[in-house]
Order: sequence, then C-alpha cells, then structure tokens
Amino acid sequence: MQDDQDNPSVHSLEQHRREREDMSYQTKPVPPMTSATSRSSYQDVADDDEIDLLALAGQLWRGKWWIAAFAVLAGAIGVFYAVITPPTYRANALLQLEERSGQLALPDAMSSLLDNSPTTNAEIEIVKSRMVLSRAAAEINLDWQIAPQLAPVIGDALTRYDLPVPSTLEFMTPFARKGEAARLDLLEVRPDWVGEEIILTAETFGTYRLDLPDGSSLQGRVGETLRDAEKGFALRIGELNAPAGRQYLLTQVSQRKAVDRLRDNLSVSELGRGSNILNLGMTAASPAAAERRLNAIAQAYLAQNISRSSAEAESSLAFVEAQLPEAERAVTAAEEALNAFRTEQESVDLALETESLLTQIASLETELRTLDVEEERLKELYTPNHPSYRQLLNNRARLEERMAELRSESSDLPQTQREIINLTQELELARSVYVELLSRAQELRVLKASSIGNVRILDTAEAGPVPVAPGRSRIVALAVILGLMAGAGVVLLRNMLRKGIEGSDDIEKLGLAVFATVNLVDDRFRATRHTDKARLLALEDPNSVAVEGLRSLRTGLHYGMLDASTKSIAITSAAPGAGKSFISANLATVAALADQKVCLIDADMRRGSLRHYMGTKRNKPGLAELLAEDATLEDVLGKGPVPDLSFIGTGRFPPNPSELLMRDQFRKLLAELDKSFDLTIIDCPPALAVTDPVIVGRAAGSTIAIIRHTITPLAEVEALTKTLQTGGVSLAGAVLNGFDPRKGKAGYGYSYGYRYAYDTQHNS
Repeated sequence: MQDDQDNPSVHSLEQHRREREDMSYQTKPVPPMTSATSRSSYQDVADDDEIDLLALAGQLWRGKWWIAAFAVLAGAIGVFYAVITPPTYRANALLQLEERSGQLALPDAMSSLLDNSPTTNAEIEIVKSRMVLSRAAAEINLDWQIAPQLAPVIGDALTRYDLPVPSTLEFMTPFARKGEAARLDLLEVRPDWVGEEIILTAETFGTYRLDLPDGSSLQGRVGETLRDAEKGFALRIGELNAPAGRQYLLTQVSQRKAVDRLRDNLSVSELGRGSNILNLGMTAASPAAAERRLNAIAQAYLAQNISRSSAEAESSLAFVEAQLPEAERAVTAAEEALNAFRTEQESVDLALETESLLTQIASLETELRTLDVEEERLKELYTPNHPSYRQLLNNRARLEERMAELRSESSDLPQTQREIINLTQELELARSVYVELLSRAQELRVLKASSIGNVRILDTAEAGPVPVAPGRSRIVALAVILGLMAGAGVVLLRNMLRKGIEGSDDIEKLGLAVFATVNLVDDRFRATRHTDKARLLALEDPNSVAVEGLRSLRTGLHYGMLDASTKSIAITSAAPGAGKSFISANLATVAALADQKVCLIDADMRRGSLRHYMGTKRNKPGLAELLAEDATLEDVLGKGPVPDLSFIGTGRFPPNPSELLMRDQFRKLLAELDKSFDLTIIDCPPALAVTDPVIVGRAAGSTIAIIRHTITPLAEVEALTKTLQTGGVSLAGAVLNGFDPRKGKAGYGYSYGYRYAYDTQHNS
C-alpha cells in the first residue's frame, strides 16, 4: 500500500478515476432498461454497421489523392495501349441452307417420312473444316506473308499516325511509316525454308536486296520475277512504295499454320434458331483483307457443297464409263459369231415360226432382267413376305415358266436353226446391255451437270469502315475503373498494415494508464511548418469534447503530481504526427485558464512548432541560447496568449541539442521554474527518433506519451516504453489523441467526454 502512495503515476490514475466517477454522478442517471431503451440498443447496433461503412468511406476519402493518382496513371496506360494497338476490322456474309431434293423413286407417302433438311451444326463444322479452309487459303495465297519491320512498342502507331521521327535517328530507318506499302505476287521457297524469315530491304530506283535464310543475298527489281533454280527460290514483288532502307519480312508459312490462323479469325453462327441461315464473320487488319478472306471461304464452302451433291452421280458415271468398252466388245464379238455362222451355213434363212420364237425369247429375257433390277431395289426396302416383293417373285416364276416352254419348243427345231437362235439371242442381249449403259451414262452426265448443291450465298462479304477493336473508350474507361479499384485497394491495404491503437483498452493492456482521450479535431487547429500562426482549440472552441478531454488530463496531472520531485511534465510520442505539440499547447492553455501559473517549454530543438501557437518569432532567443548560457531566463521567457501562461521557445536550432539538454543548466532551469510556476510542460521530440526525451524525462517530474488513435501502432508504443525504461525513465501514462468515434473502440475517457457533452447540450 505504501508503494502505491509513493508512485505518482498510480496516484494520479486513482485520482483521475475518482474525479470521473464524481462528475458522472452529477449528470443524469441512466434510466432502467425499458422497451424504448431496448429499441435504442438495437438502433445502436444498426448505427455500428453504419459507422463501419462511414469509417471505410473516410479511409478512402483520406486517400483520395492516392486513388486519383492510380486512376490517372491507369487511364494514361489505357490511352497509350489503345493508341499502339492495331485496329481490327470485321466482315460479314450470309449463307442459306436449302433442303436437299431426294433422288430416290419412292412413293409420296414414304418420301414424306425422310428428313431432307440440312443439319445446321454439321454445316457450321464443315465451314470450319480443314478441307474448306485449306482451299480458301490456297485460293488467296494466305501462306505468303509480307509484313513491314515495326519499331518496338510504337511500331504500329508509326504506320497509322504522322508521328515526327528525327532524321538523325538512324536506327529508326528500317521501321515502317504511314503511307508506305508493299505487295507480294509470288513466293516459292524450298521445304526447309518454310517458316523462315527473308529480309527485304528497299533500295533506290525500284530495286531491293534480299537476305536469305542461308546467309546469301540476292538483288531484285520491282515487277520482275527473281528466280534461283539452285536454291529452289522464286519471288516477284508487285509493288514497293517505301524509301531506301525500309525493311520487310517475307515468310512462307505451312498450310496447317495458314489454316489455323484463318480458323482463329473466323466465326460461324446460325442467324436465328431454325432459320437455316449462317452468319459468317471474319476479322483482319484491314477491311479489304477481311472481305477477301471471307469471300474465299464462302466460295470454297459452296464449291465443296456442289461437289458433295454431284459425288454420287460422278461415282456412278465413272463406273458406267468403265463398263462401256467391255459392252461394246461383247456386241462386236456376238455380231462376228453370228455372221461367221451364217457364212459357214451359206446364209441360212429362218422360218416365220422360228423368228417368232426367237422374238418371244428375247422379250422374256428383257423382262427377267428388269425384274432382277427391281428385286435389288425391293431388297433394301422390304422383306420377302411383303406383298410387293411376293408379287415380283410370282411374276418372275411365271416368266421363267414361259421361258422354259419356249426353250423346249426351240429344242425341237433343226440344229442349224437352234444355233442361229442362240447366236442371235446373244447378239440382242449384248446390244441391249450396251444401249442401256449408253442411256445411263447420258442420264448421269446430265445429273452431274445440273447439280447446284443446297447452299445459296445471300450476302457476299462486306466490312464496315469502323474497326471493331480496339474499343478505345471502353479500354480507357476500364483502365480508369481498374485504377480506382487498385488505388482503393492500396489505400485500404496501407491502412490495414499500419493499423494503430483503436482504443484505451489497447493501451491499458500494455500496463499504461490512460489519463485522457482527446477527440479528433479539424486540421486547422494543428500547427505545421508552413503556418505562421496556429489556432488554439482551447480558446476558439472551449466547449468541444476535445477540450473536455484536456480538462480531464489537467485534473489528473494536478492530483498526480502532488508528490512529484518537480512540477514539470515531459510530453513525448513514439513518432511524429501524434499531436504532442497540439496537446502541449492546449493543455497549457487549459491549465492557465484554471488559475494555474504555467510555463510551456518547446524542447524540440530540431523541428519545434509551439511558437506557431504562442505567436512568437523564430529568431527570438529560447531554450538553446539559455542552455548555452548565451541568454538569461528573463531574455527567453515570453508571454503566452492568455494570462498566467509563459512560453520558452526553442530559439535557433542548434547542431547539438542532446548535448545542451545534458548540461546541468537544464535541471537548474526546471528548479528555477518550480519557484514561480505551478506547472511546467515540456514538449519533447519523438522518443524513437532521438534521445532528447530520455534526457528530459530524467530531469522532469513525470513523463506521458501521446498516442495517435488508429495511427500509432501497438509495436511503436511498446518500443517507446522500452526505450524510456532503458534510459531510466518510466512513463506515468498516456493520452489517446485524435480519437474518431466512427472507427474506434470507446474507452472510459471517450465515454465520459461524450456523456458530459451530451448532457451539457440538453441542459443548456
């Protein structure tokens, strides 16, 4: 118990708590919990959520310049990207898929059961097939490529804009400019040069030089074919509109690569569900190239469709034409055999009965052959038990029975007549086969020539004058949005990584007493090196919550320093920006207004700013001159803005402030001031930056730390405590400064200050 009484910091904490409890009893008592208060509690929970959103918005607003900088930078990058990206044009064409007309001789009832409509998905895949695209690529020589040599990054922009390029930059000579062009009419390379680059360099008077992949060079002229049989190389440049020194890259790519490139830029879709109309799209670097490539694809697809439609007729025609010579030889052989037999038998004449018998046999054989063809067709459609199939079998049996009778009758004829009948029958059979083949061949030729396929080109390829990519406005807008998001993310990440003390509870967990919580105030009450005179909050807004916190601090210090060896208090912080000068100046003013004689000393002889609050000049002698014995106390002691407040400034910033503070004159100064003043407040520099606060703290009666709400990290407070303890100085307590109720946990200091201000407003 005796130890607690001897410790001024503990004593001041107890006195401060008793005073807080006494003053809280003077305010309105808290009413018992009712339904109204219950609703109020729920409202508080809702307000907490709103406060979180406001706190987040506040963080973003404080980092608005970071966010704006990221947005501007991202927008500039977007504009640059849109400028250097080459334009892409799109051409479109329309194809109609019609129903196929059936070639089968089927009854109408059966034909209606067959689906002759085209399959759209299958046709789309056919358009994209290598069979169609390779034909299109070969038609427009897509495997030949000639491209200008482009400058790094801005190469495409140079070909589209009149950008000034100094002629002294010789390394820019090979790169293309706006208005230059070259056309390739012929390119043949040997197989091992496929995919290799050939460099063409323009020269004067329509000539050019080629650097081949094998390291050799050739000279050529525009419009003339350059051929090297030994190298298996041929080239013809149709146009070369470029000054001497410009370079172009010639390449013959493989067919597979040309087809893949064509497929990558091709899109095929059905225009409306079930419409059987295909919409073909092609993208390219120019409208002419897009139209040329898409028209080539459409024509290649149309040609293959026609070929597919006439493929059956072409195959049958080839078979029939292959059989015609054999049938013709059979007719010739039969005629020769019949003529030879008649000559041998000295022109045997057939009787009328024999000729009639021969005619009947030939007719029956023709009918039987017709039934054979019909049977082959019916086998594919019906089973032998089908009525149509059974009728055909019955007809065949009747004809075969009649044929057997005729053959029996012919067996009764003389041998000579029977032989003539057989030879004549073979000749007629050979002739009928030959005539039928000729007739079928003619029909197939007509069918092949009349095949037009089931595809019709509705609209040929046409490209718009406006490029479809890049969308410059969309790119810039997206870049700005991404910049805003990136900037907001950086601001929130910085705040998260620099997360500071959120409430007095965090400070008390470190074993430090919290004398007061001072609420956040406007920046106009803070002194900076760029302001000549700062405004004192204690004078301009004495009823603010922040000033009430300072009064609470004044009261705690008054009782806490009763047993101190000296009436001086050192105020420091871990790092700059905590607001120690603001606290020192306003605390001194509040104490002076309470009829205490106060002396305020600016001991930050490196960057002191208290003179802005006190309204003194920088060249006025101060603490530095006093400790250096270049001035007396009367010379440096000045009047403050209120009675009972005196001020000693830093004076001229010395090169050795720590050495000056270590002199015995500083202790003598504090002892001298104790005789004339009730309280001496010493504003010290940050403790983690210099050793001055340790020196001052050893001479002062007590030391308190200023901690900035949400700014000062917990690790800095711990480092501050250890630094002072290492120098033999114990912190008496801390002040939580700049407390923002919207983004922090309320400690007891804030709770008291808020209730006091609330009751004051309602009682006034």
